[in-house]
Amino acid sequence: MGGKWVELLKEIAPGIVRAMVLMHAETQVQVAFWHSAQSAAPSLGVELTAAHVHDRDEVEHAITTFARQTGGGLVVFPHAVTATNRHSIVELASRHRLPAIYPFRFFLTAGGLFSYGVDQLQHRRPAATYVDRILRGEKPANLPVQAPSKF
Repeated sequence: MGGKWVELLKEIAPGIVRAMVLMHAETQVQVAFWHSAQSAAPSLGVELTAAHVHDRDEVEHAITTFARQTGGGLVVFPHAVTATNRHSIVELASRHRLPAIYPFRFFLTAGGLFSYGVDQLQHRRPAATYVDRILRGEKPANLPVQAPSKF
C-alpha cells in the first residue's frame, strides 16, 4: 500500500519531487508501508521523508516545517494518531497547498483531496461471523486471516 499511495499522489500531482509520510513508526504495519513507499519512490522521481508523529503538535510541526520548500506532497498512513488529527492534517495540507493522499474516506469528509484504502465496511462485515463461530466453540487461532479484497 505504501508504494501505491506514493504512485497515486504522483499521478494526481505530477509536479511533486518530494513527499512527506505522516506515520507512527512504532507500529509494524507502518514500517511495512514505509518500506513499500521507499521502494516505489525512486522510480517515480520522489524523495521521501518520514515524519514520526504521536500527537497533534508533532503533526503540525512536521507539516509546517515540510511545507517551507516547494514541490512537496503528503502521504498519510493509517493510524489512530492520524485519524484522530484528521481535521488538523487536512486543514494544514490545504493551508500549505500540499496535495495529499489519505488512507480512509473519512478524511474526505473533513475536506481532504482524495483517499485510497480498504473498504472499511466490507472489511468489518465478516467480524460478526467470526464472533458467532468463536461463541459456538471454535478456537480463534483456527480461523483464517482474511485480507481485504476491495479498495
